[in-house]
Amino acid sequence: MTDAPTGLDADFYSFQDLLDPVEQEAALRLRDFMEREVRPIADDYWDRAEFPHHLIPGIAATGVIGTAWPESRRFPNSALFRGWAAVEIARVDASFATFVGVTSGLAMGAIGVGGSEEQRAEWLPPMGRGEVIGAFGLTEPLAGSDTARGLRTTAVRRGDTWILDGAKRWIGNATFADITLIWAKDIDDGQVKGFIVRKDAPGFKTEKIERKQSLRGVQNADITLSAVEVPEADRLQRIDSFKDLAGVLGPTRVGVAWEAMGIAVGAHEAAVRYAKEREQFGRPIASFQLVQQKLAENLADVTAGLAVCVRAAQLEDAGRRRDEHAAMAKAFCTSRMRDVVARARAVLGGNGIQLDHGVARYFADAEAVYSYEGTYDMNTLIVGRAITGRQAFV
Repeated sequence: MTDAPTGLDADFYSFQDLLDPVEQEAALRLRDFMEREVRPIADDYWDRAEFPHHLIPGIAATGVIGTAWPESRRFPNSALFRGWAAVEIARVDASFATFVGVTSGLAMGAIGVGGSEEQRAEWLPPMGRGEVIGAFGLTEPLAGSDTARGLRTTAVRRGDTWILDGAKRWIGNATFADITLIWAKDIDDGQVKGFIVRKDAPGFKTEKIERKQSLRGVQNADITLSAVEVPEADRLQRIDSFKDLAGVLGPTRVGVAWEAMGIAVGAHEAAVRYAKEREQFGRPIASFQLVQQKLAENLADVTAGLAVCVRAAQLEDAGRRRDEHAAMAKAFCTSRMRDVVARARAVLGGNGIQLDHGVARYFADAEAVYSYEGTYDMNTLIVGRAITGRQAFV
């Protein structure tokens, strides 16, 4: 493994060299798994809008689930490694990267940040082994960008039991997750609380969202909660407000920026391969100036996005990452990703809209990643607030 080349061609400034030797080895193991097990089937599962459940034990065995928490990590690692892992997964399949991001980043992150010691000990180890899958139920049919104020799912305490009522939408993994972290407004104090809801809880119902044209492998669901009873022992003991919840969302927002760069890398790599193989006017189109211009611009955008992600990870490791850092990373990187996949599709011409040529899936998936974990507009307003000291959300 150590004698094999470690770098990606799209890693033009060799950011991967910043990983320590143990992280380098783990990144190569992950890359091998993604190329060997996921890439051959990714288009087919995406086309059928299905998820390859049989690959869960394999991705868990690579050690990339639950890397942030001592209860579940296989080896000491940095935020930089966790971000690079997102690149390695998304450059092959963004749907698979989203699955990992939801169960490892959002669901485990909610328990890691907001759970008691007992809750962390109960859930994080089996989740890290892929034996328990998590989902994260925040977004609602009528509350996306305004969830801080507009959350409509309610929680009422009766003794040692909470009663949850409401609805959630666009919840990744929810059709098959063992537990879903549900966020609800406490009727008594008006504050947001988090609850671990088990899939067999009476009144908890999921329904797969059909006819998606992006991240088709992700099993998004509508959730309805009808008088769902949750014991106090399954309420996240360290979450008492939306501000506490924001402590979960910051690291995962940077994680989406890394995922966006993975999509950009995957699309760029596919466009380069195609340009070298496709002949027009008697020679490969890679020899034409306008094609080279598109590829050079793509590589510059990938490099700039990775640089932002790397610095955000370094700030995370130093305990200095602020909400506006995460917001800028997510907004900038998803914007650059969008431009990269568009140019890559243009390099392929008409073939760019067909799955078999390697770019169409990235082109479609980019649209969902551009919007989730905070839209571009909302994240720029978070940065704007940091610049001016004035809030402009409403």
